[in-house]
Amino acid sequence: MIRKILLTTLTVLVSVMAYAQDYQASVDKFVKASGINPGSVAVKIVDLESGEILGSHNSTGSLVPASIMKTVSIATLLEEVGPDYRYSTRVYIDGPLDMGILRGNLIVEGAGDPSVNSAPEPCGTDINKEIVDIIQSMGINKIEGKIIVDNNEFAGPSRPDSWQVPDFKESYGTGFHAFNYQNNASGKKSVENPASVFVRHLTSTLHSAGVSVDNKELGEGQRTQIFAHLSPQIDEIMRSCMMRSDNLFAESFLRTYGKMQGGDGSTADAAGREYEKWVGKEVPLEGVKIIDGSGLSRSNRVTADFMTAVLSNMSEDATYASFFPLAGQEGTLRKFLAETPLDSYIAMKTGSMNGIQCYAGYKLDEDYAPTHTVVIIMNDLNNRAVAKKAAEDMLLEIFE
Repeated sequence: MIRKILLTTLTVLVSVMAYAQDYQASVDKFVKASGINPGSVAVKIVDLESGEILGSHNSTGSLVPASIMKTVSIATLLEEVGPDYRYSTRVYIDGPLDMGILRGNLIVEGAGDPSVNSAPEPCGTDINKEIVDIIQSMGINKIEGKIIVDNNEFAGPSRPDSWQVPDFKESYGTGFHAFNYQNNASGKKSVENPASVFVRHLTSTLHSAGVSVDNKELGEGQRTQIFAHLSPQIDEIMRSCMMRSDNLFAESFLRTYGKMQGGDGSTADAAGREYEKWVGKEVPLEGVKIIDGSGLSRSNRVTADFMTAVLSNMSEDATYASFFPLAGQEGTLRKFLAETPLDSYIAMKTGSMNGIQCYAGYKLDEDYAPTHTVVIIMNDLNNRAVAKKAAEDMLLEIFE
């Protein structure tokens, strides 16, 4: 009887080991099929319940993450503020009212909200209409001074120094400001001074409502708040960021976190504070460099171990997990694993730029709850289509 039990136990152990070896064989097969130097590829797939590593390759390799960096920025700020947080852009006057005339300026104070009059969802409310409505309700028909945008809340340049200059003119390479407006873009082109566009639009809207702006140089006086424009809830902004891979939104998350931690709101300061947050969570940080919030900088470095630890840390937060596009269905993952058994059962953020293709996210169960973390980082691509197909094949072999 004892011998029979021992044999049964041994059989089970051998079976488990065989499965584990099969998983690793699938990872090894992927690395070879990707056509990439093995040192430029990293993979780690972990069962969240058991902690078992189903497969791993070069998990300590320090590689460029591209846009999967957004998953870290979002995790960092979400834990700080929760899903219901809203940015508040305050509006002030700094002079007395005299028979319908504001003897002063109208001042809009930027608070880092990236969604003000955003074209993509979440659109939120129209700040121009809100300001006109409050001005009219106060009986103002003339602003003697100027419309001033206060952009002083966040220090530092609008873009990290390591961003590539050719990207500056593109909408995806636009800078972050304390006051952002209409995604700081016009079509596919970046707008360098969104505040000036806003002032022009607001002036026109006021004029149409019968309120003139004299633009006199009056200096600035004591501010009195008359209104606050509230953004949509931050979970809506974060979900939009993940679905569309919005760089401006992600930069806002990083710099907002830094400001909330007592920093000056610059990218460099905020990146350092974000790094320290994850130090405090005792995740593996060797080989990790956080340079920006969006992943547009090629100076960022992550490891598969680090990304796995972040995803594992956030795996029980249903809000966070809901941000990731579903394979075959949504966002940048719409074509990945489409019409396969894993369609809708893999949720991952993609990251791509010239020579780079990355994935980070979860395998889901029938209730869309994470069961496994999945991290695939590919640098120095030879053929993107071949590498993506190899990644699909690996996941199908492991999870079917």
